Amino acid sequence: MKLKHYMILSAVLLMASCSKELKVDNAPGFDVSTASNTYKVGQEIKFNITGGTAHIISFYSGETLKDYAFREGRTLSIRDAGATLEFQNSVQVGTQAGQLSFLYSTDFNGDYSSLASVKAATWTDITSRFAPLATSATFVPTTISPKDISDLIVPGKPIYFAFKYVTKPQATNGLARQWFIQTFAVKSKLKLNGTTTLTIADQVNAGFRIVDENKENAPARASVTSTRVTLYGNEYLTADMPRFNPNDPMYDPNDPRYNPRDPAYNPTAKIPVYVPFNAASPYNDPTSEHWAVSKAINIESVNLGPDLSTALKGISSPNLDAHFYTYTAPGTYKAVFVASNNTIDDVKAIVKEITITITP
Repeated sequence: MKLKHYMILSAVLLMASCSKELKVDNAPGFDVSTASNTYKVGQEIKFNITGGTAHIISFYSGETLKDYAFREGRTLSIRDAGATLEFQNSVQVGTQAGQLSFLYSTDFNGDYSSLASVKAATWTDITSRFAPLATSATFVPTTISPKDISDLIVPGKPIYFAFKYVTKPQATNGLARQWFIQTFAVKSKLKLNGTTTLTIADQVNAGFRIVDENKENAPARASVTSTRVTLYGNEYLTADMPRFNPNDPMYDPNDPRYNPRDPAYNPTAKIPVYVPFNAASPYNDPTSEHWAVSKAINIESVNLGPDLSTALKGISSPNLDAHFYTYTAPGTYKAVFVASNNTIDDVKAIVKEITITITP
């Protein structure tokens, strides 16, 4: 019995020790120095690392997007700089003409709940700025170069963009066409360091949403993904469609697509509920429209995210006694090294900074 109690006590003590946090006793002994504080453009600098060992070492050169002072994030003012807009488009199937247009608003209130709410704002058609639109399934840019939209910006207000798609009765106007929009981008005319383009919004973060006039009774076949906006009108319903034939195999529970033992089995297929064709329904071939509306796009500033360091040493890497770096532009830079000792539960770090002047 005593042995049993001893084993239980040992197990409890072991569990307690395993649950104890692994603390770091001290930050690493660590220092950095250079032979000089002034170098020329293109001259290699040797940063001497002394004073002990560190589990992890990272380096910020002090250049734009590599500056320790902006490690939590960098927001750049682009007010009054102006902006450009570009996108690509293609069209396929159908024959109906004049279905797509492109608009903007500076007074939309962000209510996407209904098309009526969207249309309550003031929208201006700017399709002509991006003409000609596509005439085939081959993607084409709307412009040879991005179009300047600086004149559309109202200081202090966000701007919204929308692709408006109108479906006229297809029996008399031809079948609806399918439009694709991709590589949408709004860019500042201000360039970071005079060279790097600043993207304000792109296809991923423009936040397009489909707002459909008849989403319940004659839904548009439209969608939004991270790479594309698809605009496609409602289906034109006629009595000869398979769905209105009660003898169509889709309504047969013994159809192979519903049988898990059959090679033709489709695990996503479900037996639909039969609804007969209603020749009097106004939703068989309605006039309808749906819009793809962007989120509010801020033309006042752009969030560049945090400046990033360069990893010099990891926990399993050998000790480091020097780092070599070359600056390509004149200026005064704060080169920062961050050294830390780490466990899964704890970290203790030390920061060393050296001001470096780079001359032409």
